[in-house]
Amino acid sequence: MQRKIDFSVGEYYHIYSRGTDKRSIFLEQNDYQRFKILLYACNSIKPVDMSKYFRGGRKFSEIFKKKGDTNLVDIGVYCLMPNHFHILVKEKIEGGITKFVVKLLTAYSMYFNKKNDRTGTLFESKFKAKHVNTDEYLKYLFAYIHLNPVKIIDSSWKENGIKDRENTKNYLNKYSFSSYLDYQGINRPESKIINSEVFPEYFIKEKDFNIFINEWLYLSKEVMAKVGP
Repeated sequence: MQRKIDFSVGEYYHIYSRGTDKRSIFLEQNDYQRFKILLYACNSIKPVDMSKYFRGGRKFSEIFKKKGDTNLVDIGVYCLMPNHFHILVKEKIEGGITKFVVKLLTAYSMYFNKKNDRTGTLFESKFKAKHVNTDEYLKYLFAYIHLNPVKIIDSSWKENGIKDRENTKNYLNKYSFSSYLDYQGINRPESKIINSEVFPEYFIKEKDFNIFINEWLYLSKEVMAKVGP
């Protein structure tokens, strides 16, 4: 599950992976919830002990009160899709990204396989990583990752433009499996997954983020067709 790339402390990276053979890795809401918990729990220099998060039948909202260890990475953006995920991270300690992603994918694969009585690899053999080496690219990823769910309701929106912008905005405002709502100022337990303070202050207020997202949604289809992954 490791990608040959030189990660450096203090640098930003776009991390993503999909299910093997493009299979779905999230089958129901509990799967998404579990992965969000793991985004939080696995981001630690200590080994993952899931029993401390679920001991005593803790509710989802209580789980994010437990940690306090040194993080391996700082997460700025994430989005979970039916068969893949995206995470924008900043490496915090040497080797942090690799340790974090390996822990994350291993823990989720064990959960998923046990729950669904299956064996074998769940994710593609290597997670993908791209170095974010310009400010322009870094800011772009805040739009690209957060707008991924639009493909669920409109698979060709980049090629043909948004057909119904109001419906699209409403959908994004209800999509809870990404950090989109956190940048909207929604108070959620899982808001602790991200640490936006170590990323550039592109969005001082929620309205700045909304303006930014609206600009991307209103781009012409000709512009969107030229935008790379």
